[in-house]
Amino acid sequence: MSVQSSPNIRWGIIGPGRIAHRFADAFSAVEDGELYAVASRNENRLHEFADQFSINKRYSDYQAILADKNVDAIYIATPHRFHFDLAKQALESGKAVLCEKPLTVTSAQSQALFELANKNQVFLMEALWSRFLPAWQQIKQWLAEGAIGDVVSMHSTFGFKAERNNDDRLFNLDLAGGALLDTGVYNIAMSDFVMGTAPDTIVSDVLVGETGVDERSNVTLSFGDVVSEFTCSFLEPLPNEFKIVGSKGSIVAESNFWEANSVQLFNQDGTEQWFSFPYLSNGFEYQVLEVNRCLREGKLSSDNVSPEFTIRNMAVMDAILAQAGVKYPFLEEFCV
Repeated sequence: MSVQSSPNIRWGIIGPGRIAHRFADAFSAVEDGELYAVASRNENRLHEFADQFSINKRYSDYQAILADKNVDAIYIATPHRFHFDLAKQALESGKAVLCEKPLTVTSAQSQALFELANKNQVFLMEALWSRFLPAWQQIKQWLAEGAIGDVVSMHSTFGFKAERNNDDRLFNLDLAGGALLDTGVYNIAMSDFVMGTAPDTIVSDVLVGETGVDERSNVTLSFGDVVSEFTCSFLEPLPNEFKIVGSKGSIVAESNFWEANSVQLFNQDGTEQWFSFPYLSNGFEYQVLEVNRCLREGKLSSDNVSPEFTIRNMAVMDAILAQAGVKYPFLEEFCV
């Protein structure tokens, strides 16, 4: 797929919910992309969203937006359960795909999508926007420069108290609810950002609620001599920081770490430095700019949020959920 001759990358959005609003807002800082079309089966939500962001092309049928030849890239922001099928259909339609995290519900599904993307020569990326943020890019540079010596451990939390509603997507097993796929994915993704490899061992203590989803997980990932300990939860508000401890100091991505725009660097001599990294817009723009860059260069994937990264992180979540006995009933219907 080549869009190099087009002045703007024309984006279509499937699922104009809360997170899609943040995605659309980010286009205020995207000079080479435009919000061209949106699709939703909810007519009221469709038109309210389109009106808010001045989108003329409006579809109440997902197949219609995928058939629109003017759409270069599709952003998928539906509940987790539907990611695989919609991404598959988009790739089969020749559309570049940026799909909200988690890309799918299992590593097998993610593997299948990347194989399809490669077969059809179409771009695919999971929307793990945190890995592109300036604050995290600075953290990566500090680690490469040895600013805190050798990494020893990581400690992070992502927790909030969710309103108890068993029909809400967070608690709904049929929609692939649960804290791990919704929030813990960030703890795992940024641990991988630091280490660049899969953990050797995974130890978890998971609380499964009455609807069958994981509501709180305490997890230890071991990378040889380095450990990453994290808690993700729907049951209580947590500090939501990410601390990287090294042999000569430490780094703290302040709350909320997944959208950090400030970082603390603690030196071996006890001194502390604080750094601010303001967004161009709201933080989502960096992943959009990455997709646009990749499309113009004819790339099928991003080096930062790569197929290998997504698949190995999905495998970590597979293992944690399997240890807890969490099973999504719709996966019995899954076939590649």
